Amino acid sequence: MKKKTVVIVDDHLLFAQSLESLICNIEGYEVLAMLKNGKELTKYYLHKRKKPDLVLLDVKMPVMDGIQTMQWLKEHQPEQKVLALTMEDDEQTVISMLRAGARGYLLKDIHPDNFAFAMKMVIEQGFYYSERVEVALRRSDVIEEGKTMADRLTDREWVFMKYACSELTYKDIAVEMKLSPKTVENYRESVFKKLEVKTRVGLVIYCMKNNFFDMQ
Repeated sequence: MKKKTVVIVDDHLLFAQSLESLICNIEGYEVLAMLKNGKELTKYYLHKRKKPDLVLLDVKMPVMDGIQTMQWLKEHQPEQKVLALTMEDDEQTVISMLRAGARGYLLKDIHPDNFAFAMKMVIEQGFYYSERVEVALRRSDVIEEGKTMADRLTDREWVFMKYACSELTYKDIAVEMKLSPKTVENYRESVFKKLEVKTRVGLVIYCMKNNFFDMQ
């Protein structure tokens, strides 16, 4: 059986080595290279080395960080599947990575079994979702009086959702929509409930999966 190939991009050597060992112990996987930052990854492609099935990309790195690397990949290697693997769990960083083209994200304290599942999902399905978001996406074509879950949104909820898929804060969204922060919070709760997602990141992934907006 042909092995799935992975390139690790992380400036923490001990973590990268441990990650390589973990991946090599997962049946059907091999690591092609361990690189310290995005600049090294660009050189990897420019030297026409074997393109991996998956790139595991840290966010906070010197020289060229994860977001800058994703921007380069979007222009030069748009088909490359990338899974963010980081300690950065703030919402804005995750959304920035997803908008830049990452197919999913993981925190470095993830359980090895969940890590293996996430890699499989990105390689085979194109994205990685949390269990809750995955359930919502599987149900996105459930009909209720001829409508999908997204069709249940009001026009103003669609406007909110588009802003939520940007890098604006909720405070900024309130200004753009000329609403109070409390009203924006109500829109958020309503949209999350209707689409059965728990977080803003889950909402962004949902919209990406369904091609609702231009995520450029």
